[in-house]
Amino acid sequence: MASQAHDHAGLMDAIYRWQRPIYDLTRKYYLFGRDRLIRELDAQPGMAVLELGCGTGRNLELIAQAWPGVEGYGLDISNEMLKSARRRLGDRFSLAQGDATHFDPAALFGREAFDRIVLSYAVSMIPDWRGAIAHAAASLTPGGALHIVDFGDGGRLPGPARRLLLGWLARFHVKPRLELPALARHLAHAHGLHVEVIDGPLRYYQLVRLTR
Repeated sequence: MASQAHDHAGLMDAIYRWQRPIYDLTRKYYLFGRDRLIRELDAQPGMAVLELGCGTGRNLELIAQAWPGVEGYGLDISNEMLKSARRRLGDRFSLAQGDATHFDPAALFGREAFDRIVLSYAVSMIPDWRGAIAHAAASLTPGGALHIVDFGDGGRLPGPARRLLLGWLARFHVKPRLELPALARHLAHAHGLHVEVIDGPLRYYQLVRLTR
């Protein structure tokens, strides 16, 4: 497992080493649903909010603006992306390098659980995405919620547009996780969580919420 995590970290660093300066500028044109997730986060002052796969810190910055008073935390496997996040966020948020599938929240952040956990267009890039979601759900406080947004099946997009999108994503090791709703429902049933699954316009993206 450690070897796999090391290999994936190296791959992510290689991808983002040159993309990092233009990442936020380009992603706004096709990573839809992120701002909706932030608007619907319902994070109150004093709550601990963790983003897994925090990237450049773009979402964490907007979460702090939308929900003043939260305690912010970010985890990413790529040290390259964390360079941008640290530059953007300074010391306002606690950031750490780690693998979303088996990170130790107490060792990295000094706390066992979080009130809100966010995965924004990260599960489609995590090899063991099922393990990452299960670990995140287990890291929620009582009453806490896991919010996920990622690519859907694009089933209502015109055929050529859908094929173009999937081909483009594959170039960057991005794979839509079409089994995400089924996994969320399984975790909800197994662990007594409330689950909500929402399709975005044209099924371009999917929103999933698991609440403890």
